[in-house]
Amino acid sequence: MPTPKLVAIYGSPRRDGNTATLLKQAVAGARGQDAEVNEVVLRDHKISPCLEIYNCIKTGACAIQDDFPPILADIEASDGVMLASPIFFYTVSAHTKIFMDRCQSLWVRKYWIQKRSWGQKTGKRQGLFIAVGATRGKKLFDGALLTVRYFFDVLDISRWDKLLCRGLDHKGEAAKDAALLQRAFKAGEKLARNLTPSPEKPWP
Repeated sequence: MPTPKLVAIYGSPRRDGNTATLLKQAVAGARGQDAEVNEVVLRDHKISPCLEIYNCIKTGACAIQDDFPPILADIEASDGVMLASPIFFYTVSAHTKIFMDRCQSLWVRKYWIQKRSWGQKTGKRQGLFIAVGATRGKKLFDGALLTVRYFFDVLDISRWDKLLCRGLDHKGEAAKDAALLQRAFKAGEKLARNLTPSPEKPWP
């Protein structure tokens, strides 16, 4: 069986914060199942927000030439995606949201050009979402989960799991929580085990 390929997206502005700590554990868990994982730290890349150029309506591809297209190519060649973000104002970080917005071209391709029906599950790609919030509010993750749901849909992720962590604010807190680290590791393991690699034709 081909080696499962994953892309792990670090959406935190802190390289070594709690969110990154947990995603690193998930990556380690996946690699322990022999998955190949490409790690992408969004803060290290130059990615413009969507500028609504609308070139994607004609071609299905974004017209902006920056660091986004190569990352997208890796995702489209992958079997699964891990996404991790802290919670800011009840949704994902700015780095994460900018990246998501650039995937508007995929939405155009899928629903305008290919005219696929909403809710049609054709992808075999799977996902994992890790979120960290400082407070313990009941609705802390509601906004982010809605955003991630539709983001994963446009990436043709048919199944996804989540690890939601409340009450983590200061740097280093996640690293001190052995049980939480183990949960993240196991989440990565589970994702890699469940992957069924299926080569997909690249978008022309």
